Amino acid sequence: MIFYIDTSTSFLYAALYKDEKVIDKITLNLGKELSSKALALINEMFKKNNLEFNNIDKIIAVNGPGSFTGVRVGLTIAKTIAWSINKPIITISSIEAMALSCNDDFDYVIPIIDARRNYYYSGIFDMVNNMFVLKEQYISYDLIMASAKSLPGKIAVVTNDSFDSNYDIEKYEPNYERIINFVKDREPIDVHLVDANYLKKTEAEENRNDN
Repeated sequence: MIFYIDTSTSFLYAALYKDEKVIDKITLNLGKELSSKALALINEMFKKNNLEFNNIDKIIAVNGPGSFTGVRVGLTIAKTIAWSINKPIITISSIEAMALSCNDDFDYVIPIIDARRNYYYSGIFDMVNNMFVLKEQYISYDLIMASAKSLPGKIAVVTNDSFDSNYDIEKYEPNYERIINFVKDREPIDVHLVDANYLKKTEAEENRNDN
């Protein structure tokens, strides 16, 4: 069985994957209650399916970018479970998970997570070849749009944030089966070596450098 978790934004995205299919999932916007409610909801999902953490064979965790607090919540849960059952972790970025969840009507997908001050966590994903043509990064609105301008084919922006664009905008709803199937055979990482993929410094670090 595979346990998937993503708390890189205000949403709790979690799923249980068994016998080549998703058997249960959580898709909830918990807002500021994410850190206090996430683990209880995950425990409830396991109990509802008569499963225990010991039944997990693999853990797939989104390690960012996104909310600094949110990323830490998900990774702490994933690493605690992995350590307790002696299992490694497979990581995937939030940007890649968002791209993989978009439907196949589009040639390119631009996942967008608002990083404030007119900057975003984003990249451009080629849906035909399943690869980034613009690697995920902390980037301005103007650079995202300039990078997409020369691409041929149909383009979509996938986001849960407010975003103005001339392209089709798709609300992010994880396609758990597609995400899990895409990454489940990646090389796992020892739990002690799993780290967050913030793509930018924390505000405290930025303010310290400005002084």
